[in-house]
Amino acid sequence: MQLIIPVFVTHQGCPHRCIFCNQEKTAGPYRTQRITRDIFEETVFAYLRHTKRRADRIQIAFYGGSFTGMEGDYQLELLGFAHSFIKRKLVDAVRVSTRPDYITEKSLDMLERFGVTTVEIGAQSMDDEVLNLSRRGHSSADVRSAVMMLRKRGFETGIHLMVGLPGDNSRKFDSTVAETIALCPDMVRIHPTIVFQGTALAKAFQEGDYIPMGMSDAIEACKFALLKFTGARIPVIRLGLQVTPEMMREGSIIAGPFHPAFRSLVEEAIFFDMASSLLSFRPAKNSAVSFFLAPKDISSFRGQKNGNIQRLKKIFGLAGISVSGDPAQERGSLATMVNGKKSWMIRMMGGFHEIKETIGV
Repeated sequence: MQLIIPVFVTHQGCPHRCIFCNQEKTAGPYRTQRITRDIFEETVFAYLRHTKRRADRIQIAFYGGSFTGMEGDYQLELLGFAHSFIKRKLVDAVRVSTRPDYITEKSLDMLERFGVTTVEIGAQSMDDEVLNLSRRGHSSADVRSAVMMLRKRGFETGIHLMVGLPGDNSRKFDSTVAETIALCPDMVRIHPTIVFQGTALAKAFQEGDYIPMGMSDAIEACKFALLKFTGARIPVIRLGLQVTPEMMREGSIIAGPFHPAFRSLVEEAIFFDMASSLLSFRPAKNSAVSFFLAPKDISSFRGQKNGNIQRLKKIFGLAGISVSGDPAQERGSLATMVNGKKSWMIRMMGGFHEIKETIGV
């Protein structure tokens, strides 16, 4: 288990206010003033005290702003606070998030000196028109350059992506996913574009200049991306926004495909497709079907309020469906047995599903 202790430096180091950005909502109840040693240590010790299980790896993470774009003395001060926990062997390393155009050899020298091992880059898109319309202030070339520099220096590298930004479409997002895979990051975060109160995007939406994605389109796009990254063995460490109390206040979210368990919706959709492929491959009308999968995948397979189970029974005319957890089965795979006879296995792959016949599940 990995424990990440987030410390938010809201808007610090950001030279632009992106069209979609309202960090007071997305960062949650964190102070926006300068972080003192007392505030920092209070935050870190609170996480360490309330961790129920001993983590294999503990990182302090500076999120919310563009860390390497902040005033140099402030960077050094915060890194010094974090490094004191490394020296006391209370944490293992530090991670930061920043803009791709704020990655330089000099900035990486400093990060390396203070125990930073992971750098997450806010790319959002690899399409320059989408970046311009979103007022990002950097290009896709900046993303490529930053990731290459980080990988060359041995940093663990993450890339943040958004879908449904102004000017985005399925073709552009598919291309962004393909280009991101080509960069071989160690991890990816993805979330649909949400219209928050008080942003330029909210104004564009209210004036009819921006139409947010519908929920089904957002699920479809993220389903495609998750399958592609899974096939490329690149972990998607977050799918959808981290929910904060501020986001849940009435009026904070004006429009867009927001759901507090968005990843679950995407995984449910994938398992529904997998089950449908298996049942189409081996017709089973009026049959009793048994599905087997990793225990941690059961809730995603069933869907919210057993929605997947009900849909499968109705569409394929099944007499019944049973679901069993098999600890030996790999995550993201699904096996089925029809009337106790033959078994078929399906796995998540890079944008498609692979079906094979097996014996005796």
